[in-house]
Amino acid sequence: MPIVAFPDPEDTEENGLLAIGGDLHPESLRLAYRSGIFPWPHADMPLLWFSPPQRAILDFAHLHTPRRLARLMRRCPFRITIDQAFDRVILACRSAVRPGQSRTWITQEMVTGYRKAHALGFAHSVEAWDEQGNLAGGLYGVDCGGVFAGESMFYHQPNASKLALLHLVGHLRERGSDFLDIQMMTPHLAALGAEVIDRKVFLRRLAATQSAGLRLFDRGEE
Repeated sequence: MPIVAFPDPEDTEENGLLAIGGDLHPESLRLAYRSGIFPWPHADMPLLWFSPPQRAILDFAHLHTPRRLARLMRRCPFRITIDQAFDRVILACRSAVRPGQSRTWITQEMVTGYRKAHALGFAHSVEAWDEQGNLAGGLYGVDCGGVFAGESMFYHQPNASKLALLHLVGHLRERGSDFLDIQMMTPHLAALGAEVIDRKVFLRRLAATQSAGLRLFDRGEE
């Protein structure tokens, strides 16, 4: 059964914990993301839902592309696609080794839930392919109603996920969106100009963008 209502996203514990329990039914995910909430499974605990008091975003007006990366983007060594290999991307993100983490938060239940969300058209992937047709890197996330929430990235070849992300930013800009929800800050995204804003500001921006009725994706885009 999908979750039919969440608590007020500003009524959280100090660490941003909002609710405990429920499942990853795609309609639960749709409601959560459109409300500024995301799931974050923790080992040996029921499913946890978060709305952090501080939210990391990448405002496209503040995007900083290092010169070397900008040069790579102009002569991109990868073919970048959208929604061509969602299953492969989420599984690669799940198996990626990350500093300081002994296990992934991308459980099999999450894989199943986001696959269903993808089938329904509101979870999306971006893929970077090398000249031999190998999947070199990519990312996936959720359309929150005009704002894209990035969930996870991976790379098998240098700069593949970075170039996939820049391609996504260009795509979202063309569709009228002006920021990317990255949830938690990372050093890589901080270097690209990401910033941390108060939850109240984030929720206000999310609602304003949702009211614009943007269509961010068409299935099978190149």
